This record gives sequence, C-alpha cells and structure tokens, in this order.
Amino acid sequence: MNLIYDYLDTELEESIKPKFRVKQIYNWLYKKYVNNFDEMKNLPKNLKEELKDKFEIDNIKIADIQEASDGTKKYLFKLSDGHTIETVLLKMKEKVIDKDGKVLSGEKFTVCISSQVGCKVGCSFCFTAKGGFIRNLSAGEIVYQILAIKRDNNIVENKSVNIVYMGMGEPLDNFDNLVKSIKIFTNLDGLAIAPRRQTISTSGLSSKIEKLGKLNLGVNIAISLHAVDDELREELIPMNRAYNIKSIIDAIKKYPIDERKRVMFEYLIIKDVNDDLASAKKLVKLLNGIKAKVNLIYFNPHEGSIYQRPTNKKVNEFQEFLHNRGLLCTIRESKGIDIDAACGQLREKELKEKRLFT
Repeated sequence: MNLIYDYLDTELEESIKPKFRVKQIYNWLYKKYVNNFDEMKNLPKNLKEELKDKFEIDNIKIADIQEASDGTKKYLFKLSDGHTIETVLLKMKEKVIDKDGKVLSGEKFTVCISSQVGCKVGCSFCFTAKGGFIRNLSAGEIVYQILAIKRDNNIVENKSVNIVYMGMGEPLDNFDNLVKSIKIFTNLDGLAIAPRRQTISTSGLSSKIEKLGKLNLGVNIAISLHAVDDELREELIPMNRAYNIKSIIDAIKKYPIDERKRVMFEYLIIKDVNDDLASAKKLVKLLNGIKAKVNLIYFNPHEGSIYQRPTNKKVNEFQEFLHNRGLLCTIRESKGIDIDAACGQLREKELKEKRLFT
C-alpha cells in the first residue's frame, strides 16, 4: 500500500471520481494537515473506506526532537520500514509586534529536508556519510517532512516556508522523486510553496544539473563547492572524480536562473584546509562571469571528524577579500550549535542506542 502523499493530484484523479473529490482530499492533506481519512468531513463514507483500502496516511512518525536555544528544531522521523531521517526547522526571523499587540511582520521559517536515507556521495566532512547509503526517499516521504513540521509547530496553511533540500542525501541522485516532490509542493491546491522558495542543494552531479535545468521548474540551485581545485575537492568530495569542477561550472552556465536570483555556491570553511586567501583568489577567478553568491559556512565539528572549525578572523578575511573583488558573499549564521547540529548526528545517536540495547 502506497503513501497518499506520493501522488500528484492528476494521478489521484485517475482512480478517484468525481475529480472534485481530489481537490477536497488535497485540501485536507495539505491545508488542514489531517493524518486520518476519517477526519475528512466532507467526503462520503464509501470514499473514506476506499482511501483506507488504497493508501497509507500516517506511517511516518516523529521519533525524536531536539530544540536549540536559538529556536532551531531538529526532527528525527521514523519511516514505515524502521529507517530514520532528519529534518531541521530554522526560524530565520522572529515575529514583530507593536506596543498595541498588532503583528507588524510574521516569523520566517526555512525547513531543511532530506531526500535519501544515508548518502552515496561520501563527503569526508559529512556525518551522514558515516552511515552509508540505504535507499531513496519516495516523493511522499520527502513531502511529509514539511507537513509534519507545519503541523507540529502550528504554522498556518497560508504561511509559506522556504524549503532547502540540504538534509540527508544528494537530491539529484534521487532525481525522479525530487522532481515529483517539487511539483507536489508547488500545487496551488496543496501546500502552494512557490518554486522560488525551493532550493536544491547539490554536490554537483553536472549531468543532472543540466537535466533539471531543461525542466525549467523555477527552483533555485545551490552548489556545494567547498574547494577551488580538483585535488582538494576529490579529498573532500570523492564524487568529484566523476563530476569535476569544470563540468559543474559548465552545467551551471546553462541553468535557467530568474533574473532576480543568483546561483548559490556553498563553501564550507575548514581550518587550515581551504580558509586561506590564495583559495579566495582562485574562487573569484572560478566564478568570473557567473551571477553568483557565495555562502561561507563554518565547519560544524562532530565526533570522529579530522577537521576543525576555522577562526572568525579567517572567515571574515575570506569574506572581505571576495567583497572587495565584487563577489557577493555572506557568512551563514550557525544555528542549533548546542544540539546535534551536523546532519546525521541525531540519526547516528539513535542507531548507536539501538545497537547498545539489542
């Protein structure tokens, strides 16, 4: 039996008649966040029974939640087969209320979602790589992460969130389910999350970047670059042997970008590895001619890592060098630093506890 969140509305219309019932079902699933067919009040009883026979709706559970002092929440979800994935809710902006209690502006949220159980890429700095690759998530398992987060945090239906495919897994390695989840997220009868609010973060599968670009779905793309030459990048990201830096840059130059947007290049700064100004100089040259924005990320230390967090001085000097040469550059604020913040840590903790007691 398949998860109902795996289906586009057009697919459900093939078996559910009349078609207007599908719009009602989508409304209950994606706007009211119900996780029980019996709660769909305006559906006839026979249709509810049909849905129960055909689809699952509540086979993903919240196994654990960690909340940081800055409001960041990390969720561990248990899937129907017992495997676990992580999702992170980031509060990017607090609600602003005036002295009379009037809301001047609401909160802004970003949700970092997973696309695979584990990952094939094997980045040397990544905690997720430690557990290896298990399987791809279905489109519905990807979509459900947003639903569960909105429900658990009472985020109203018309309150949009930003989605970043930057959790466990390489999104473009799960291409078909990635594309389907984007379409489900975008559906106006569903969550209605605009493509411009969705960002695909990839380690650089250049052929899949081109393939995604040809679909012209309107989503943003972010490249996890982390190095400016192939030798270092192969050490950090072994997949670079198959998809080297040149192939990634060539693919990005063909990717359709909204004229108001830029291509994000994520650069994880690691102490004494890639934090020097010589690397900054090479980065400026590499991105010449691309409407780019560089996001500098402090390496987040975790158990067993051979790498260390860079100093604030080094990161600020790196940013200043890029700015002075006309390259837009930001430093990502570290969030959730007082919990198991590195992606994969909460899952590994749960697996370790399971091994101890079995």
